[in-house]
Amino acid sequence: MNELIKAIYERRAVRKYKEQEVSKAVIEKIVDAGRMAPSAMNRQAWKFHILSQKEDIELFSAEIIKAAKRSFTEMSFKSVAHAIVSGITHLSHGIDFLTSKDPVFYGAPVVIFISAPKDNEWAGLDIGMCSQNIMLAAKAMGLDSCPIGFGKLVSKTKDFAKLNIAETDEIHIAIVIGYGNEHPETPERKKDSVFWI
Repeated sequence: MNELIKAIYERRAVRKYKEQEVSKAVIEKIVDAGRMAPSAMNRQAWKFHILSQKEDIELFSAEIIKAAKRSFTEMSFKSVAHAIVSGITHLSHGIDFLTSKDPVFYGAPVVIFISAPKDNEWAGLDIGMCSQNIMLAAKAMGLDSCPIGFGKLVSKTKDFAKLNIAETDEIHIAIVIGYGNEHPETPERKKDSVFWI
């Protein structure tokens, strides 16, 4: 099988990581792969804010949990119900938010926050493609990853300023990277989503 196709089919969202560092050189190669993604009018508006110190990752994880609790109390009933269902999905992956040391970043040694200007209407699409490149590059280099939408709540933490994100920008996603300590099964893919015209 072609190596790229192999990486696409073998990449999984991994939520358990070994306590093994990832070198800065490897992280830079992975981010470079992200930069190769297409972007609207080739603006390449993304910015990468990388945490690789365990203490910083644990700090932000704890702060994001606090921010989530605050947000939870401000939600409507419908939103609370949706959040509970989402939480159950996380629990089904074996992550217990009540007892896990790092229920946000799963103990991964690298967290990449990706931001873009708030006024860029195409940033979400651009960062989606960039993120996929990052995760596929990580897989091709023998690492695992997981996209963390919950990471957006970092903007509501007291330590947000440490990420040096401009006031004109916003976080779109966080991606964790490391040497996986689990091998999730491949969920069945829907085949009824193609319509030939």
